[in-house]
Amino acid sequence: MREETKEKLKMIPLGGLGLIGMNMTAFQYKDSIVVVDCGLAFPEDDMLGIDLVIPDVTFLKDNIDMVKGIVFTHGHEDHIGAVPYVIKDLPVALYATKLTMGLMERKLEEHDLLKSTKRKVVKPGQIITLGDFRIEFIKTNHSIQDAVALAIYSPAGTVVHTGDFKVDYTPVFGDAIDLQRFAEIGKKGVLALLCDSTNAERPGFTASERTVGRTFDNIFAEHKNTRLIIATFASNVDRVQQIINSACKYGRKVVVEGRSMVNVITTAQELGYLRIPENTLIDLETMKNYTDEQICLITTGSQGESMAALSRMASSMHKKVTIGPGDTVIFSSNPIPGNEKAVSKVINELTQKGAEVIFQDAHVSGHACQEEIKLIYTLVRPKYAVPVHGEYRHLTAQAKIAASLGIEPDNIFLLKAGEVLEMDEEGAAITGQVPVGSILVDGLGVGDVGNIVLRDRQHLAEDGIVIAVMALEKYSNQVLSGPDIVSRGFVYVREAEDLMEEAQEVAEDAVYNCLDHHVADWAKIKNSMRDALGEFFWKRTKRKPMILPIIMEVE
Repeated sequence: MREETKEKLKMIPLGGLGLIGMNMTAFQYKDSIVVVDCGLAFPEDDMLGIDLVIPDVTFLKDNIDMVKGIVFTHGHEDHIGAVPYVIKDLPVALYATKLTMGLMERKLEEHDLLKSTKRKVVKPGQIITLGDFRIEFIKTNHSIQDAVALAIYSPAGTVVHTGDFKVDYTPVFGDAIDLQRFAEIGKKGVLALLCDSTNAERPGFTASERTVGRTFDNIFAEHKNTRLIIATFASNVDRVQQIINSACKYGRKVVVEGRSMVNVITTAQELGYLRIPENTLIDLETMKNYTDEQICLITTGSQGESMAALSRMASSMHKKVTIGPGDTVIFSSNPIPGNEKAVSKVINELTQKGAEVIFQDAHVSGHACQEEIKLIYTLVRPKYAVPVHGEYRHLTAQAKIAASLGIEPDNIFLLKAGEVLEMDEEGAAITGQVPVGSILVDGLGVGDVGNIVLRDRQHLAEDGIVIAVMALEKYSNQVLSGPDIVSRGFVYVREAEDLMEEAQEVAEDAVYNCLDHHVADWAKIKNSMRDALGEFFWKRTKRKPMILPIIMEVE
């Protein structure tokens, strides 16, 4: 009897390549699809008014009957943040470790989706079966607890997905990364390795999270007479634990400020991932009952985000916290690529207020540097290398590492979102493309703001708007009033009265010119006004405001 011919395994990244954030990858074998992660990205500077960006899941919606579930590597926003938006269109089961699930459940609750969403908590070492796939969760270290790598077993071969990781032999909480398991899987043969590329440009090893604890101890010892304000990532639970340890050691009360920080700390504490001695945490309201040297404030805003707590303190917009010469502000983070300017602005504002700002040595990365990446490659020994998680330069840096370890250049794939990589023991190739893109979330609207709306917002932001309003009689098309010119964000009207009067005349001429030629079509009259005013403003100001003619019909 002939053995049934095996199909190839398809890997389809839906986001997370070529940018930081929006991580989501689909694996397909025959009629089974398993999805890894479902993250968001933060908006670019030119995405005016956009709150966040999520991946386009059209491919998964079109194949909903095949999707067996979404498995998660860890609980950072760029891996779980899109869940409440995506799960409405993709009602499938979620599989995650305890803390990751706890953070997701808080999001689902906010969106009123908790009861309708199937969820299963898994442990490192556990194996689950989803369709034709078996997924094993492997313990790793990262800057948040409960991070796992995934071994994805399919009839076509095994794929190892590291998730975001570092090799930390002395983690603050829990066990070190399970390198032994990586080696065991590697011995049995691995088809492809999808490895975190964020720090692939950095030589050496990433320092242990514990080293930050020693730095905090020194900072607390040297600044006994000032209030300490420490900004870090909300999700970095180990970092928060170390700050709390140092605060207790030096007899300080801890105040937590920033909504996302409060959410994560509450969840981590409830699930036992954060140990806070009694009477250590106090409310922001009761902070005034203590002296500066008795207080340690942990806050969001380490990336200079304009609405985060630290930025509001720096710009004197915070209602409860005023920064002054008695304060020491510590940035326990590195700027994410692209945020350097915003962070620098906040540091300058804090320094102007007389605060001492410390932004060196109070942070270690949660991502593997070159030597740790080499270690994982050496243990796993994959046939194909597929760098993931990072901008294009990070992916390229990892491709060089893979090549230096002897992986054939033809077996290293730098994918773009949407490309379909088909692979088995015989070979691998990019064979197609699925629809991908960014869905913009603005307030309650998901996907209702597209490129045209953004272009209009850009236009309004750069040149402002001019509105020409007029009233016409219903049957005779007689002009009853106007056209009146109103502008916003274009010129300051009181200082440009002459310009506006001339513009009114230009609009008037355009309207009467149409009426004299018996043009009764309002669309044509509006276009005529728009063209005439556009030309006039360009000649006079070299600006192109958005021009909006409005005609009202009066009986």
